[in-house]
Amino acid sequence: MDKTVERYKRQIVLPEIGAAGQSRISSASVLCIGAGGLGCPALLYLAAAGIGRIGIVDFDSVDESNLQRQVLFTTDQVRQNKALAAKTRLEALNPGIEIHAYPEELSDQNALGLFEKYDVIIDGTDNFAAKFLINDAAVKTGKPSVYGSILGFDGQVSSFNVHGGPCYRCLFPEAPKVHIPNCAEAGVIGAVAGMIGTTQAMEAIKIIVGHEDLQPLNGRLWSLDVRTMNNRLLRLPKNPDCTVCSHAADEIVLDYVSPVCGFIPELDAPQARGKVAALFIDVRERDEWDAGHIAGAQHFALSELVQGVSPDIQIDCEIILYCQVGIRSLQAAQILKAKGYHNVSNLAGGYKAWLKCA
Repeated sequence: MDKTVERYKRQIVLPEIGAAGQSRISSASVLCIGAGGLGCPALLYLAAAGIGRIGIVDFDSVDESNLQRQVLFTTDQVRQNKALAAKTRLEALNPGIEIHAYPEELSDQNALGLFEKYDVIIDGTDNFAAKFLINDAAVKTGKPSVYGSILGFDGQVSSFNVHGGPCYRCLFPEAPKVHIPNCAEAGVIGAVAGMIGTTQAMEAIKIIVGHEDLQPLNGRLWSLDVRTMNNRLLRLPKNPDCTVCSHAADEIVLDYVSPVCGFIPELDAPQARGKVAALFIDVRERDEWDAGHIAGAQHFALSELVQGVSPDIQIDCEIILYCQVGIRSLQAAQILKAKGYHNVSNLAGGYKAWLKCA
């Protein structure tokens, strides 16, 4: 049996892949921005599947604290550049593919040149400035991008700019003027990174193979809470007035901004209980609201905000947003900020913290 067929026979036997799909995989190229918690599992499964050419962009070095979730690396690679260390490991896993390491930071100066060389872009970054740059460069170069995000026990995945579908700025119109804690600040379980990163790899494979029964998350945002294994699939419409994907490529200007440009204030439960004049808004889904909520609060789900619906409240009203543990409400706060609601706070720890403070 041909060595190529032998290596990939478990996926070639799938009718949605077959010999034709494997040929597309072997001819495809994927650029992964970030070889961290998301990039490591995504890269492992892309290389194992036989993606013909893989690029890795990361200027950072392997730290011992990374090894809890960045499973591509080994202890003896601590202090090595991540892109170069990942290249070494992936070449050992699959010597039949081409691996390129770019030990540099992605910026508005090098993004277009890199993106033009690859078919699909994987977003394995952990800050909004990089995510906006990835999105804008992907739209400008006409490349689909696979978004992933993790924090604590929560994760999200979507595929943007696929067959004219929405882009990341259809979800977040502009860079948030907030501080969102990263994994180093808020913590993360390594297995969550693995689940989201491998899902990103699967999304890239679906885009590449193009079989009608393999539908990428185009116009949909998948979110997962591993504490309960509850997952949600939210519809994400394309914004006809999007500041990026509604414009011609030559009108899109890349601008790499600092990821920290202002903050959304956070209130702990005792502080929030003292805000008797504030309007509490519950951004969880209806079933969560029905199971229990803060007395006097209004319900306006994050899924509605994502779809572009605005709450019918005064723009200068003092608002305290909350969800179950305080993560989704930060996302909702970003959207409200972009809509002009400036007096917005987040309930740290969410409804769980509120009940404990009762």
